[in-house]
Amino acid sequence: MVRASARHILVDTEAQCLELKSAIESGEDFAEVAKQHSLCPSKMQGGALGSFGKGQMVKEFEDVVFSAPLNTVQGPVKTQFGYHLIEVTARSE
Repeated sequence: MVRASARHILVDTEAQCLELKSAIESGEDFAEVAKQHSLCPSKMQGGALGSFGKGQMVKEFEDVVFSAPLNTVQGPVKTQFGYHLIEVTARSE
């Protein structure tokens, strides 16, 4: 089974998501931005979600996690929870 590890930042608005993505791309640390801004409890781990398989996350989130290049910030990705920035940290077949 394909598994992936990822970290994410969850916020309420697309505008805030884009602002945070810009900050990360300008050199701010993903984990620090997650701790300061993410609405998800994973923010305590710098946004890290650990390892998971297909079928464990919502479709929009999984579509990115199982197709995006590793270690590249993706997003905004809209789900029913809000807007995510996603970074895939590992993927295995």
